[in-house]
Amino acid sequence: MRREDDERFQDYFGRSVRALSDYLGIGFQIAGSFAFFVLIGYWADEKLGTSPLLLLAGVAVGMTGMVLVLMKVVRNANRKKR
Repeated sequence: MRREDDERFQDYFGRSVRALSDYLGIGFQIAGSFAFFVLIGYWADEKLGTSPLLLLAGVAVGMTGMVLVLMKVVRNANRKKR
């Protein structure tokens, strides 16, 4: 009986760690892509003197990317449930 409990715990723990790593990866991908486009917009504004136009464009592109990534994740999660 004790061995079954240990195996069940290991199974649950393993699934939890896999799910956590998937969601952490998605979070880092979203944050990284958003920060990348915002920083590129800021840098371009500094070089071209167009403040804040390119920064705002970077924010818009970053947010669009975030929405696309989230839609992809939700779509994949819905497929796995079926």
